[in-house]
Amino acid sequence: MEKTNNFQHLAANTTPIWQHQNHQQQQQQIERNIPTVHPATSFDARADADALHKAMKGLGTDEKALMAILCHRSNGQRVLISQAYKSGYGKDLESKLKSELSGNFERVMVSLCLSTADFMAREMYEAMAGLGTDDEALVEVLCSSTNQEIREMNAAYLRAYGHSMEKDIIGDTSGTFKMMLVSLAQGGRDENESGLDEHKIRSDTQRLYQAGEARLGTDESAFNSILATRSWAHLRHVMAEYQLMFGKSLEKAVMSEFSGNAEKVLLGILQCAVNRNVYFAQRLRDSMKGLGTNNRTLIRLIVGHWDTDLGNIQQEYEKKFLRSLAADVVDETSGDYRRALMALLGSKNYLQ
Repeated sequence: MEKTNNFQHLAANTTPIWQHQNHQQQQQQIERNIPTVHPATSFDARADADALHKAMKGLGTDEKALMAILCHRSNGQRVLISQAYKSGYGKDLESKLKSELSGNFERVMVSLCLSTADFMAREMYEAMAGLGTDDEALVEVLCSSTNQEIREMNAAYLRAYGHSMEKDIIGDTSGTFKMMLVSLAQGGRDENESGLDEHKIRSDTQRLYQAGEARLGTDESAFNSILATRSWAHLRHVMAEYQLMFGKSLEKAVMSEFSGNAEKVLLGILQCAVNRNVYFAQRLRDSMKGLGTNNRTLIRLIVGHWDTDLGNIQQEYEKKFLRSLAADVVDETSGDYRRALMALLGSKNYLQ
């Protein structure tokens, strides 16, 4: 305990390390989002719906025409196109695409018919449907989403499936992992990134230490209540303060105190607190490395971000892995599936 007291004394009499944080970490919070595709300037939802109908009419399908429209419209524009298609032709655009296309190309194009909230709600549902659960998808979506995104996702889930997303989380997960996901699914994170409270930062840091390394066993609820509700800025400063006070990173403390999915969700939160775009870049890399490609993860990350911040994620990907995201997508995909993803990545030569 003497070593702990020395660290506490040092922390109490030292300017907090977070007051000297590198400007790069602070800048990520004010960095503007960079989409890879921008909204069409001369937009006509009815004309686009008619063009899509023509592309799928009769024998064969004009895949290039489908990509020229759906891969080059914003999320809001695509929702309007879907509505115009249904009012003009009496059927869902999604259903028509499913009848005309197949495989991963179908999955991309169908996903583009949905609002972001509906798409992410479907991703959550499919991660829990049937035998087994895609735990990593649950972690990725819930750790990285804003409160507004989670609220909209919850509403979309209820509309689509007739019951709450929380009900399925409770039914498909267990233990500490379940507790953490249910907490995140409330969308109750403090999103005030300014006006940090030094006393609260030190108090949370000390509480995390007492809940983990300072005791036999782990108080999981203490970790959950802090990591699931505090702002990203607050958590970054807690991480820095933890290192200063106890000579060990909070990430390493989590790895020594937790395992399995509980460890994954806590590390996911901490990684998002440091830099969400780097977290997404790593998830993209993981989806393509090794034998086989996790196409569902690859599609979710590109479709879920291309008209908001995929440009930022691409930049972090290249910094971290010293090669472009587009190069890896080309290596791991083929055909119209590859062309659609390349269009969403902003490639002007996506048809090649």
